[in-house]
Amino acid sequence: MSKRQSKRTSHGYQSSEDEVEQFLDEVFTFPKDNDPRVRVTLTFAQSLDSKIAGANGKQLTLSCKESMHMTHMMRARHDTILVGIGTALNDNPQLNIRLLTPKDGETAPVPVILDTDLRFSLDSKLAINFRSGKGERPILVTKKKVKGSEEPEWDARKRALEEAGLLVIEVPLEHGRLSIKRLLLELQDMGVKSLMVEGGASVISSFIGSGLVDRLVVTVCPTLVGDEGVAYNVGTVPSLEYMRSQSVGRDTVMAWRGWRLGFR
Repeated sequence: MSKRQSKRTSHGYQSSEDEVEQFLDEVFTFPKDNDPRVRVTLTFAQSLDSKIAGANGKQLTLSCKESMHMTHMMRARHDTILVGIGTALNDNPQLNIRLLTPKDGETAPVPVILDTDLRFSLDSKLAINFRSGKGERPILVTKKKVKGSEEPEWDARKRALEEAGLLVIEVPLEHGRLSIKRLLLELQDMGVKSLMVEGGASVISSFIGSGLVDRLVVTVCPTLVGDEGVAYNVGTVPSLEYMRSQSVGRDTVMAWRGWRLGFR
């Protein structure tokens, strides 16, 4: 049976590659306009009990292989991909599209790491892939120092990262966290058109609370993690407009239209 055809498996109905492509085409269709703002997709996988990681942020393999493949298809539709420093250190991700068959014009997104204190490791896969020519140049987003403050260790880390070829940009803090709005403006000035946000928990909460998300795509996996797992904090949620759902392997992927006026 062709991968382009739907089929039934031991865990139910499995979407074909064409059906997944159609789902993504519908979710990521935007009006043709001249709005320069960076379009933001917030996406993550969760268990039935809304956990996204194990105890102390330990990485969990929640998504099935089919929905993981779909995640790489989503990555290929974005200019940049963002995670927090906790995810970068705990999971050591590559944030590329290695699961896809190479296609003309299809490139991996540029990795963006929220890293207030510049803890990023030059021994990470992201840094190694960049140095070896196998990955994009990582962008590290850190705090804008208070004028006149002395932080020699932070200065030394910044120098070392920049000397290694990484791009470090500074944004102000808002309520103790990096300003999402300022980050998006910085990316906009760099010519970035789209950003895919993958986590972890505090990053998910920050973007939900920012009101600056255009698409929310959640993969729900048929498993339970338990009380020791890590969940995200929703807080007060602005209105969402449900778009559609799609079965992908054993998982269910749901999409909502976001809250930013002008991106409907």
